[in-house]
Amino acid sequence: MSKSKHANRLLQEKSPYLLQHAYNPVDWYPWSDEAFAKAQEEDKPVFLSIGYSTCHWCHVMERESFEDEEVAELLNRDYVAIKVDREERPDIDHIYMTVCQGMTGHGGWPLTIVMTPDKKPFFAATYLPKNQRHGLSGLMQLLPRLADLWQNERAAVLESGEQVSRWLQENEEVSKGELTWADVDLAYQQFSRVFDKTYGGFGTAPKFPSPHNLCFLLRFHYYTGQAPALSMVEKTLDSMYRGGIYDHIGFGFARYSTDRQWLVPHFEKMLYDNALLTIAYLEACQITRRPEYARIAREVLTYVLGNMTSEEGGFYSAEDADSEGVEGKFYVWSPDEIKAILGEERGTKFCAAFDITASGNFEGQSIPNLIQKALSEEERSQWELERARLLAYRNERIHPHKDDKILTAWNGLMIAALAMGYRVLGEVAYREAAEKALQFILTQLRRPDGRLLARYREGEASYPAYSADYSFLIWALIELYEATYQTRYLDLAIQLSREQIKYFWDENGGGMFFYGSDAEQLLTRPKEVYDGALPSDNSVALYNFLRLSQLTGDLEWDEKARVIMTIFADTVSSGPTAHSFFLSAIMFYWQPSREAVIAGSGQDDQVRQMRDYLQKSFLPDTVVLYKEGSDEELHRLAPFTVAMTVKERGAAAYVCEGFACQQPVTNVDSLRMIMQKDVKEKTR
Repeated sequence: MSKSKHANRLLQEKSPYLLQHAYNPVDWYPWSDEAFAKAQEEDKPVFLSIGYSTCHWCHVMERESFEDEEVAELLNRDYVAIKVDREERPDIDHIYMTVCQGMTGHGGWPLTIVMTPDKKPFFAATYLPKNQRHGLSGLMQLLPRLADLWQNERAAVLESGEQVSRWLQENEEVSKGELTWADVDLAYQQFSRVFDKTYGGFGTAPKFPSPHNLCFLLRFHYYTGQAPALSMVEKTLDSMYRGGIYDHIGFGFARYSTDRQWLVPHFEKMLYDNALLTIAYLEACQITRRPEYARIAREVLTYVLGNMTSEEGGFYSAEDADSEGVEGKFYVWSPDEIKAILGEERGTKFCAAFDITASGNFEGQSIPNLIQKALSEEERSQWELERARLLAYRNERIHPHKDDKILTAWNGLMIAALAMGYRVLGEVAYREAAEKALQFILTQLRRPDGRLLARYREGEASYPAYSADYSFLIWALIELYEATYQTRYLDLAIQLSREQIKYFWDENGGGMFFYGSDAEQLLTRPKEVYDGALPSDNSVALYNFLRLSQLTGDLEWDEKARVIMTIFADTVSSGPTAHSFFLSAIMFYWQPSREAVIAGSGQDDQVRQMRDYLQKSFLPDTVVLYKEGSDEELHRLAPFTVAMTVKERGAAAYVCEGFACQQPVTNVDSLRMIMQKDVKEKTR
């Protein structure tokens, strides 16, 4: 295995993933007209490889095959080879991952597709070794076989590509329907059936955090009073934190656990996981008032602000699992190492507390964890000095690769988490970081005409933003408004929502297309509603539109939301647990709309107390606005607030529910009485 002395075309790209392959002996092309024109001219099939820079098995496949001269010779002779970063081009990844799942029954990265020069796939797989082993086809056997099919059985290959393309088109067709409370209840029942009572989470290994599933259960508990829903969330949040999936030395969560008990992760850390998990812990803190949830949220944000934030304020995408070519090497410890740093007595006690043993729990080394022995908050705080010393020592190790591209969508999620962190925990630094990141996006990832772009790296912004970029950034803006009550954020959320509709809305069927009408048109133009590792753009758009309708009183947003609910109803109903964020938005829609408007001076004690109560409480059925004086900008955006006035130096809280407003109250105790009324029957 060797790297080529000469760079291929990927050296001109900005993607860290593509740059990792720039010195492969494979004659890689980026996705481009040039590559497909070459395939047409030379009458060759296209070998498409899709991955991302912090993907462990992508590294393995590169070392085994793409750095190998024999594999490169076959690829260069018989194929045009194209590399795609799935995080830069989720549109390409979405289409061909759908193909892989349809053809093989599973998916994942690295994704391997062989297709015709007109982009129609006829072979799909994920990781492939150089030579056949463990039932996996090897590239050295597979590449000649597919090349032979292309040369000698062309008609069958082309027909296969046509069939897959037709299937893709048919797969995008949806039928309208109506969701009912039974669909929400079924999701709850299904989560209950697969819940792991011993270790939390759902199903067996591997286990993914999927924080939006937990947020669904929190809302189900709120609306129905079902205690087991909250218990499942608490058990899962507690178990994930205690496991090795959480970095007890440097903070932050890894992408997923390879085992049932959350002990051994694939060690890569993704920005989106840490953003969504912060939100889940903050919401659980609001409901339970458990201080450890607030601490964990703070620790995750400490990790992001300290390790994943650019000088300009944008957030990086991910950190790798591997360092020095070894998975997890940066994160694991031996007892001798711990004792050398902390001393014999404290080191021995630290090892006992965090399960660091001579035999180890991961390839002879130990991942710190608290699975066998939970620590109280007081006990945990007693180890803070030692943790900091271990972190300083660990920082001298060779760090994993950091994918430093800045993605609009994932930054939107992190801004939303920081805004919520400021609202719930009162940390001004979180507001400042959220606002700085937003300013970075608005100045560096937005064209002069206002159109968002998807990716920034090393001074270059590129790719027209996808629907998810808009959905997640609009979500962030609404969170920023409810955290700061700065009307400019609400105004910008409305502007970007109109822009999202302009570029992505299906005027014939409804719902958002994955990529814009002004972007490269691919084999098909899909819509996504599956809430997988991330909530889908349509699910978040539904939630955004419903909140904007309540915040502004503009029923245009409500009408768009109802179209989304109708167009995807049958899909959601067929697999409710796979659409948990969508169902969270549906529950919000089914409640009588509740708006709380606080009027008065920000210097008034009662105003501050009422705002503080609303911001720190879990009230998923409520939107909150704040009005100071004669706020003309708020009146323009939310005309129903015009009549909500207060005498000079006074305070008033107006609570409206189901299009009817109650008499204003003037103190936090009266407001609390109104807001805490029983909601158990609201869904029936």
